[in-house]
Amino acid sequence: MLDEYTLPESITGYLAKSGLPNPYGAMRPFIARWMRMLTAKGDFYDYEDKVDGQRLKIHRRSIRPAAKVAEEWASLLMTDKTTVATDDEAANEWLGAWMDSTGFLLNGSDLVKDAFALGTAAWALWLDVEGGRMVPRRYDARQVIPISWDDGRIVECAFASRASYRGQMLDQLTLHLRQADGYHILSRAWDTDGREVVPDGTEADFATGCPYPTFAVVRPAVKNTRVDMSPYGQSVYADAVDALEAVDLAFDAIFNEVDLTKARIFVADMLVDYGDGDGQSRPLPFGRDNTVFRKVAATSDLVEVFAPQMRTSSQKEAYELALRAMGGCCGFGESYFVERSGLRTATEVSSDNSQLMRNIRKHEKLLAGAICDIVRAAVFCAKRHLGQAQLPDYVEVAVGFDDSIIQDTAAEKAQDMAELNVTLNPWEFRMKWYGEDEATARANVPGAQEAAAPLFEG
Repeated sequence: MLDEYTLPESITGYLAKSGLPNPYGAMRPFIARWMRMLTAKGDFYDYEDKVDGQRLKIHRRSIRPAAKVAEEWASLLMTDKTTVATDDEAANEWLGAWMDSTGFLLNGSDLVKDAFALGTAAWALWLDVEGGRMVPRRYDARQVIPISWDDGRIVECAFASRASYRGQMLDQLTLHLRQADGYHILSRAWDTDGREVVPDGTEADFATGCPYPTFAVVRPAVKNTRVDMSPYGQSVYADAVDALEAVDLAFDAIFNEVDLTKARIFVADMLVDYGDGDGQSRPLPFGRDNTVFRKVAATSDLVEVFAPQMRTSSQKEAYELALRAMGGCCGFGESYFVERSGLRTATEVSSDNSQLMRNIRKHEKLLAGAICDIVRAAVFCAKRHLGQAQLPDYVEVAVGFDDSIIQDTAAEKAQDMAELNVTLNPWEFRMKWYGEDEATARANVPGAQEAAAPLFEG
C-alpha cells in the first residue's frame, strides 16, 4: 500500500541515538498484516491468473470484514450514551465542556476501532498554553512507541505523526517521559531530508508537573501471542484471518455466480451481419462481457436464450457459515452476524450470546481504565496550565457504558422504579440512572431523606 504510514528513519535514528527502545520493530509485520486486512489490500484481494497464456489481474470483491469487526466493537463500547464523570462538581462542569469541544467521545469511537483492528491505540495530551487549548490527540499502533513498561502497563511513551509546516511536511515525535517533577512532553520534528526543524511556538521540553501519565493506551482484552512480553496489544481478528478471508471468498463467489449465470442470447448470423458498403458482409463485433453471441451452427430458431439456474441456497449457506466462523473467532458469538427475522429483546440477545456478554465486560474494564487515566491528567493540566484554578489536583473518574445490548435496560429501570421507597431510595435511583453524585441526587429529590427515613429506623 503506497500511502501506508511507517516510522521514518529520522525518528528511528533519534530513538537509537538517544538510547531509547523501539519495540515497534518486532510487531511491525503483524500490524502491517492487520492493516492490510482492515483495508482489504494484499495478494488475497489483488492477484494474477493465467488464461490462455495471458496473465490477467484479478480483484476479489470484499465486504471488508475486518473493518466490520472493528467498527462493531467500537459501536458496542463507545456510543453517544457513554458517560464520563468525576467526584467533583466543578470538574464535571469543565470536563463536559472540554469533551464536547474536543469531540472526545465521538472521536473515541474511531480510536477504539483502531485499537481493536491493530491491537493498540492511544490518546496523548497536546497543550497550547498561549492559546489556552488542550487536545487529546489520537494515535494508532503504527504511531505508538512504548518507552517504559512493566507487566503490560506503559508508563512512558512516544508518539509519531506527520504535520504540514509552512508548506513542507514534517515528521513529528512527542515523548511523554516521567521525571522527578512530573511528566515532561518533549517535542522533535524533522523535514523530509532528515534535518531537524523547530517550528515557531514549539517548546522542546514542556514540564507539565502532572504526576499521572499524560497519555492513555487502549488495547483490547486479547493476549498478545505474536510477540512475547510485548507492550503492544493484539488485533481482535488476529486469530481469525482465515475466517475473514472465507467471508470474502464466499461473498466474491456469490457475485461471480450472478455474473456467470446471467442470461446469454444466441442470434443467427443473418440477424447480426451487416454490409460495409463495398459488397462485403461482416459480423457485428462482440466484447467479452456481452450477453449476445452469434450462433455457430444453423438451427431452426433464429434466437435462442440460455439462462443457467443459480445455486442461491448453497451460496447463502457457505456465506452464513463463514459469517458464523468470523463472529465466533472475533468474540461476538457465532450468531452475531447472521441475519435473523424479527426483533429480539436484549434479554433474548444476552441469553443467546453469553460469549459476547463476557467479552464486552472484559473490554469495558480496560477501556474504562484508559479513559480514567487521560481524564485525570486532563483535569490536572487544565488547572495547572489553562487557568482552571477551581479544579482539584486529583479526581476519581467513573465511566458508564451503554449496556442495553447485553441487558434489558428498560426492564431493569422499570423494576427499580417499582422498588422506590421499598428497597431503593429516590436519590439512589437518580445516582444509578442519571449519573448524579449523591449530593446532587438528594437535591433533585426534595424530601427524599424524610420519605426514606422509616426504612432505616428501628
